[in-house]
Amino acid sequence: MALDGAFLCAVKKELEVLVGGRVDKVYQPSREEIIISIRTKAGGFKLLISASASGARAHITNVAVDNPKAPPMFCMLLRKRLGGGKLMSIRQDGLERVLFLDFECLDELGDRVMITLACEIMGRYSNLIVIGGDGKIIDSIKRVDEEMSRERLVLPGMAYEMPPRDGRISFMDSDDESLRNAIEKLGARELSKAIIGAFEGVSPVLAREWAYYAGKGRELIGDSLDSEVKDRLLFIISQTRKSLESGRNCFNVIKDRNGMLKDFSFIRISQYGSLMINTELESACSLLDYFYAERDKAARLKQRANDLFRLLMNTSDRIEKRIANQTAELKECDKKDEWKLRGDLLSANIYRINKGDKSVVLENFYEEGCPPVEIKLDERLNPAKNAQKFYSEYRKAITAEKKLSEQIALGKAELEYIDSVFDALTRAETENEVNELRFELAEQGYTRAVRLKGKPPKSQPPMEFISSDGYTILVGRNNKQNDKLSMKTAAKTDIWLHTHNIAGSHVIISTDGETPPDRTIEEAAILAAYHSKAKSSVQVPVDYCFAKFVKKPVGAKPGMVIFTNNKTAYVNPDGELAERLKK
Repeated sequence: MALDGAFLCAVKKELEVLVGGRVDKVYQPSREEIIISIRTKAGGFKLLISASASGARAHITNVAVDNPKAPPMFCMLLRKRLGGGKLMSIRQDGLERVLFLDFECLDELGDRVMITLACEIMGRYSNLIVIGGDGKIIDSIKRVDEEMSRERLVLPGMAYEMPPRDGRISFMDSDDESLRNAIEKLGARELSKAIIGAFEGVSPVLAREWAYYAGKGRELIGDSLDSEVKDRLLFIISQTRKSLESGRNCFNVIKDRNGMLKDFSFIRISQYGSLMINTELESACSLLDYFYAERDKAARLKQRANDLFRLLMNTSDRIEKRIANQTAELKECDKKDEWKLRGDLLSANIYRINKGDKSVVLENFYEEGCPPVEIKLDERLNPAKNAQKFYSEYRKAITAEKKLSEQIALGKAELEYIDSVFDALTRAETENEVNELRFELAEQGYTRAVRLKGKPPKSQPPMEFISSDGYTILVGRNNKQNDKLSMKTAAKTDIWLHTHNIAGSHVIISTDGETPPDRTIEEAAILAAYHSKAKSSVQVPVDYCFAKFVKKPVGAKPGMVIFTNNKTAYVNPDGELAERLKK
């Protein structure tokens, strides 16, 4: 992620509001995460510091978290050392990914002492270290002994040392001449990697953005830049420095077209073109709060829905295998006419056959020229019973053909239903939506109802959007809601939309009896495509018709409908449009 030294510089400026505030409470909601409640003249704030390898950060948070009943030992240490302490300053050495929080506190004798928290945000080496006024380590959230590292030990009683630094320069503390000299010395490798090697506090996404701007999208090598490219690179670095110094940054969360979180930055990112969507937030802290809360929520949701994913995948595999076996059996039924032919030929030539014959060659009078046909016989049966045996196989094949065709059709319908539930599960955003799908599968007999504790989950309202022309567009979240939306909510003159033969949400345009413009129908079709299994495709077919032409067959599974008098539009799913139209 892009929580580099430069982004941390923006965070530091926002944390200045905490200076002068006093520590009210300290919590440790997880093994590698601390929340310090600080009271200031401007109000109360919660400072979150995480030393997690995948989410190390420090920022003001508004997200509510659950705390353990018994506080861990490190939390008790912070409460003892920092309780009532006053935050005096927040420091950052250059663009190193380390924030120092200096607190003036009272020790056990009532004397004023300085306690420093070193928030080291360095990926898997991240740590939160408590340092005394004498510069020695009091304790850390992660202790590092000789078995873990030979270069830098982090243990109580040892003198605190800064993480190792290399010869890179800080673009924040350098003038244009120093920056130009650094650009002149870029190595013979890809420009973005050369930038990371020359400037400290620069993440890969920021380095790529500088390189993208300097080369106008071309891939360049660091030691082969012409004067124009060097000037453009110097300009974008200087602009980045000025934006950080002035605090006028553009905090962006970067998502792909499917809405998946990818990265973040304090400048607008252009390197991805139309492949990614930039969502702007008001501050660095609100960005980090949003990004990691959404990421952790998605991870927790995926973890809790894993059993449903496995169930649906196993059920889908089982149905596909059953359909394949039934299809193979149905193909065998193609021989029914051959069995009837043999029965007819034997019946017509019984007088020519003797019991005990193993085979007989007869003329096929059904074909021109009466070609000979060899028929194998059961030597234990007489001629009449041999003929009846072929007729029996013929009747079995007719019955099997009818039954197998019905079973294959039911299997395909069931597979379509499972596919629709799987699609809804992949698009579920809350635990309540997952529970609704869990309850639906229990009702359909795919899971045990006893596994659902308490009352059935309360159904959420459908997603609501407003078209550019002011029409309300409703999008179902799951199959049961699709049924309610299409069969009860929609008026007869409303327009119903759904992806053609592709699992997805039912979409309704509330028309109030009017004829909506083509633009509204197109936007609704884009929403239907985006909230479907084809959200990553292009030119997705979407059927639409008046809601009065949509019917639900008796006994059909949730979400399964039939419709007539429809037209088809071909659209490209657009997550940015969905965000813009969302009410």
